[in-house]
Amino acid sequence: MRTTALLYMWLFLAATAASAFGADGRSPDDPTKIRPLAVGAHAPAFTVRDADGKPFHFAPSKLAKPVLFIFYRGGWCPYCNTHLKDLRLVEPKLVSLGYDVLFLSTDRPEILRTSLKEAVSYRLLSDNEVRAARAFGIAYRMDDATYEEYKGYGLDLEDTQGAKHHELPVPAVIIVDRKGIVRFVHVGPDYTVRLDAASITAAAEAAVR
Repeated sequence: MRTTALLYMWLFLAATAASAFGADGRSPDDPTKIRPLAVGAHAPAFTVRDADGKPFHFAPSKLAKPVLFIFYRGGWCPYCNTHLKDLRLVEPKLVSLGYDVLFLSTDRPEILRTSLKEAVSYRLLSDNEVRAARAFGIAYRMDDATYEEYKGYGLDLEDTQGAKHHELPVPAVIIVDRKGIVRFVHVGPDYTVRLDAASITAAAEAAVR
């Protein structure tokens, strides 16, 4: 009986993964079809890089502080720049609450800071291989027509990312507690709409109570 139950569970997880990432293992082409990790799930381990190109390892089993992740598309995105600018007002508050606040985009390490419209003191990380976004279930693949349209505007993802996967994170705010458990998830398939600074602060305060 136990073996049968485990088999059904495996088949369910396999079907879920297939529907989320497609039969070829790629992220979905439609940002509305992502499957983000749910509140209560164990956060994934992953490795990204900092602005100096050094590896940054996120190990949810070894956290000294809760972590608040801000996933944004890249410094080339005007909506991302506006959001990051707005968060200047609350980032010190989040730190005072005991959080590590991490900002992740798919910009390659060399352009993490220079791609932004204004200088920031945030801890910026390069997820240019989309490892973190895929692990959290928030990655999607830009379709070929949109990719070519962006190129026509002078933006080539292959240049900003240093990769050819054409994947981006759906803008997201994710909170992980000290035990490595996901406590808050907000994703925005419409990249022009972001969670405001006051709502992020309220979520952060609630998660550490």
